[in-house]
Amino acid sequence: MRPVRIGVVGTGSISNAHMTGYSKLAEQGVVELVAACDLNVDRAKAWAEKYGFKEVYGSHKEMLEKSDIDAVSVCTWNNGHAPITIDCLRAGKHVLCEKPPAMTVEEALEMQKAEEESGKVLMIGFVRRFGTNADLVLDFAKHGFFGDVNFAKICVTRRCGCPLGWFANSKLSGGGPLLDNGVHLIDLVRYLTGKPKAVSCYAATYNNMGSRTNIKGINRYSSVDPSDFNDVEDLAVGMVKFDNGMSMSLEFSYSEEIEEGVIGVEIYGSKGGAVVEPHLTLMTEMYDYMVNITPQIDAPSFDFGVFYQEIKHFIDCVNGVAECRNRIDDGVELMRIITSMYESAKTGHEVIIKR
Repeated sequence: MRPVRIGVVGTGSISNAHMTGYSKLAEQGVVELVAACDLNVDRAKAWAEKYGFKEVYGSHKEMLEKSDIDAVSVCTWNNGHAPITIDCLRAGKHVLCEKPPAMTVEEALEMQKAEEESGKVLMIGFVRRFGTNADLVLDFAKHGFFGDVNFAKICVTRRCGCPLGWFANSKLSGGGPLLDNGVHLIDLVRYLTGKPKAVSCYAATYNNMGSRTNIKGINRYSSVDPSDFNDVEDLAVGMVKFDNGMSMSLEFSYSEEIEEGVIGVEIYGSKGGAVVEPHLTLMTEMYDYMVNITPQIDAPSFDFGVFYQEIKHFIDCVNGVAECRNRIDDGVELMRIITSMYESAKTGHEVIIKR
């Protein structure tokens, strides 16, 4: 079996995480690093030289026309995810598309149709599904540990953590922390609880703090092209109801006057519960006593090293030795939830999620 020939579109920050996987697989002879593409050609050239890509392009369409590649990682601004993915599928390429899959439900459905018509693999970058803590909780869930799942709580909160640049430009990103970080944890809870479908939601968003570039004395994650412009929400809060009876509360912020930022995932059922993040703990009762269980695993919280697992899984799917874990079907469901929450925040009313 010859190596899978790889192209990467978008050479900003997240592309480096993808390379933690592709570089190792290239060393093993599983993939060949062929084409790098970015609107900023100078950046693409430097990135290609760093990782050993042979070809550089300033347009994904030119890359698809001229380069002999088999599979593509789409690592662009959010507004490029759907159109570039669709072009790649129609050109006969397998695609790993970063999250969120699209800007709208309609775009996600177009991606789903393009995948069906192409016969190629379309995988969405729900990387948190590959964490060791997620694997363990899913195993426990499959054995009935939770019983009936009643409630979940998720949050990614930051005190001064707007990534600036395209992240804060709604035309490029599609939204703020609800879309940026909410995507990961909403999907993770669905994944760990049997992939229920959302039936309704209520949300509120707040945008009255801005990028806060005046703040001194801190380092924060930033876009490769930072700017002060910001028209996305600072904070989003809400509640989602699912068809399995589970309710889920959420809080996502870039800027919030809190003591410190937190990443949290908690799931509570009729027989047991779990704190998945920031530390893995299982809660249940045994012999009429309440007990907390601390599983002994190497990575009890999310580790960015799991990008290797994600990339390896994608290549296994391309080679036909694995069934895709992160399908566009889940991406469509996710976009239904996210867009309904933004609609609720805009109207001030609960939104019934229709299909």
